[in-house]
Amino acid sequence: MTTRAETGEDQGDPGLSVITNERRRLINLAYRLLGSLTDAEDVVQETCARWYAMSPREQRAIESPGAWLVTVASRVCLNLLGSARVRRETYVGDWIPEPLPEPTEWIAGHTGAGGADPAERVTLDESVTMAFLVVLDAMTPAERVAFVLHDVFRYPFAEVAEIVGRTPAACRQLASSARRRVRTARAPAGPSAGQADVVRRFRTAWQAKDIEGLIGLLDPDAIATADGGGLAVTHPRPLVGGEQVARAYVRIARVSGHRTTFLERTVNGLPGLVAWQDGKLATVYAFECAGDRIRRIWAMRNPEKLGPWRFS
Repeated sequence: MTTRAETGEDQGDPGLSVITNERRRLINLAYRLLGSLTDAEDVVQETCARWYAMSPREQRAIESPGAWLVTVASRVCLNLLGSARVRRETYVGDWIPEPLPEPTEWIAGHTGAGGADPAERVTLDESVTMAFLVVLDAMTPAERVAFVLHDVFRYPFAEVAEIVGRTPAACRQLASSARRRVRTARAPAGPSAGQADVVRRFRTAWQAKDIEGLIGLLDPDAIATADGGGLAVTHPRPLVGGEQVARAYVRIARVSGHRTTFLERTVNGLPGLVAWQDGKLATVYAFECAGDRIRRIWAMRNPEKLGPWRFS
């Protein structure tokens, strides 16, 4: 019997090594575009499924499989971003991007993550801080895709245009608009070591129910946002003002402080806190600091967005 390999019809999987090599890039791209590791993994699965839906001959005809995978993944993300705005209308409370732990704290057993496989990890840098992702989420889908592809992943506008379905000039304008949003929202940069000290002092004051200490660590215009997704108790609207945030957090400490243990962890590349309550993971806190003051707090309580943290 003559095999397909002998006839040259199939010489193994021509794209297997490409998919293996590109998988981490695709996960990184999709997470930045969607703000959700779960959705990013689904996008990569869909992208790979589309690759394998082609015949070996069709796969070999693709000049750059890596570029093809990025293009497909980006377009899937673009479609998801368009539908996400409709889904958010029924989301209970505020929506916050899914927080991620330091890669060294990545857990085994996370659905779809393959344990400690580096191909499944998101590289933590400035483009995945919670503050950055929140700004990305406020952009239009086209702005977000154009900006992330060009400014973060350094794709030329000619390639971005093919993905977004607009002219290179239009994509340049989209990225420029997105860049202005980022500059306007960005807090003054500070070393992560400085943020670690501020977060540590915040934790100490919080556990001590020290209102004045908390107020001293919070920017007067500080904002605290929580995401429970209707599955966990949170404050229903963002808390605005350092004093209001401090008083609300002291009330939280009085209700559950004796049952809560705080751990200092890296959250999306910056120092943050993880709260365990009655031995169960309860909340992941991300912070944005400006100098020696906390400017923003994001509290993730939605259990469906805490998968990577359960064994960290």
